[in-house]
Amino acid sequence: MSKIKTAAGALTALGILAAAFVGGWEGKRNAAYQDIVGVWTVCYGETRGVKRGDRYTDAECTAMLGQGLAEFETGMRKCLKAPDAIPGKSYAMFLSLSYNIGTGAFCRSTVARRANAGDIVGACNAIPLWNKAGGRVVKGLVNRRAAEQRICLEGARG
Repeated sequence: MSKIKTAAGALTALGILAAAFVGGWEGKRNAAYQDIVGVWTVCYGETRGVKRGDRYTDAECTAMLGQGLAEFETGMRKCLKAPDAIPGKSYAMFLSLSYNIGTGAFCRSTVARRANAGDIVGACNAIPLWNKAGGRVVKGLVNRRAAEQRICLEGARG
């Protein structure tokens, strides 16, 4: 069973934390736009299949975020050796990172490698490494990663 959704599909408290955190940092734009590296994006940072002219309602954006988080969580769990042993807040921040950088990048990251070695504090401390877009440091990513790291460490340290 997923940590973010119950068998009935309802978001858990942890899922609500992840959705609120991701939604807050991604922001919501109902019409497709190009992000800072030119990728077509819509709603809460969705890029998959997005093209110029796409428009979504608020409800569609919310549903898209929930579905995206569930899909990224599934991918993230496949590369974590003991996902259910990861403290809730740390897990939610790993999901935020995975949603933002992609499952492949997350699974190849120092964050995942350290988490798989049982070093959750070390994994949290590797989150700020992901502060670039298009090869350059982006202030918004620096800020987001600092927030992810802080909440991740809260979870890791109990």
